Amino acid sequence: MFDKEFKKALQNLPSEEKDKLILRLLKKDLVLANQLLFQLVDTDTVEQKRTYIENELTRYLKKSMERYYSLGIFLMDIRFASGKINDHVSITKDKFGEISLNIQMLIESIQHVKLYILNTKPKDSYTTCIYIIARAFKILLLIKAQHEDLHLEFRDSVIKLGKLIGENDVLMRHAINNGLDVNWLLQFEIPENIVAIHKEIRANGFLK
Repeated sequence: MFDKEFKKALQNLPSEEKDKLILRLLKKDLVLANQLLFQLVDTDTVEQKRTYIENELTRYLKKSMERYYSLGIFLMDIRFASGKINDHVSITKDKFGEISLNIQMLIESIQHVKLYILNTKPKDSYTTCIYIIARAFKILLLIKAQHEDLHLEFRDSVIKLGKLIGENDVLMRHAINNGLDVNWLLQFEIPENIVAIHKEIRANGFLK
């Protein structure tokens, strides 16, 4: 990204100038600043950070349901929760948490709005359903990317997610129409070529 001369010039800067430059850059990149804070200062472990986000997700989604107005508004809240997960992963590099937290978010979201999905007009529920199905697909991709020894850690929660989708006629219809075989979840059998399957489905205009 940067040529050797530029890197060398930076290395030769006086320590005081380097410190000032780093602080100026960190003010413009909060993710990097939080990464360094976590690595250098924070005493919490990745697991403790993950537990905090788990509790925050439950609290936030429950509160969102208490003030429920429409599936569209609830979807905005799900996206906000998803952003919190992304921030956590960016800061801590918690690959396990990226999977477990996304599964938790989908399970709790479906449990909250499953009846609304069934009773809302198709055109008003479409975006929310597609988001859920696309996220379920992403979870399978993330699990497949992990070492096989870790796969069983997610088995029970993935099966639970599959049951929630399978029990909801509207979600099930969107899953079928968008190439997500719910049996992959229910039987916890992720195809070896799931990356290629997902790529082709996206290329054909689905999951959007």
